[in-house]
Amino acid sequence: MYKLLIFDWDGTIIDSASRIISSMQAAAHDCGYVVPSDEQVRNIIGLGLPEALRILIPGIGEQAIETMRARYGHYYLGADSTPSPLFPGAQHSLESMHRKGMRMAVATGKSRKGLVRAFADTGLGHLFETSRCADETTSKPNPHMLEEIIEVTGVSPSEALMIGDTEYDLEMGRHAGMDVIAVSYGAHHLDRLKGYDPVLEVDHFPEIEKWLEKHGVIA
Repeated sequence: MYKLLIFDWDGTIIDSASRIISSMQAAAHDCGYVVPSDEQVRNIIGLGLPEALRILIPGIGEQAIETMRARYGHYYLGADSTPSPLFPGAQHSLESMHRKGMRMAVATGKSRKGLVRAFADTGLGHLFETSRCADETTSKPNPHMLEEIIEVTGVSPSEALMIGDTEYDLEMGRHAGMDVIAVSYGAHHLDRLKGYDPVLEVDHFPEIEKWLEKHGVIA
């Protein structure tokens, strides 16, 4: 029986891909790098920023990473006005599952500052009993952040579900010994996620709650 749902944030709960892409492209332009394509940026969504930048800009040094981090944050946290709405049904389903006693957490490639901002903007932070961010632990797909969440919440890996839209989410979940749910509407195409043997594939966020009800996890 599942006792804890662990959600990725970007691409799973909130539709932020366009803003991530435009912010990363603007930061690369400002710092004098070749501007990555939309698809190149989409491919690294979910990773911690340093890990993402090492893929986008091979050979980038640590100081340059910090410069890029600052420019990306400048755009993503304020200067870029690209909308980042919640996916349809996400808020209602999260609030409903919380009312029904489902324990929930967040495991994200965002920084803590970025997640705090996202919680404040959406008003959803109180629904999650704990969270881990890429700048305070190890980046996905390493299972470290999930292991920390498991330790804090006191559940076993078999009692937790990792829910995400990227290979990094599902690989992390599998490495941690968890079942995984793949969402098809995020950064990575569903074909890339099927190889991690998800227990559920969803096209719309509310399908998660319906599946949990069907299997008696929540009433």
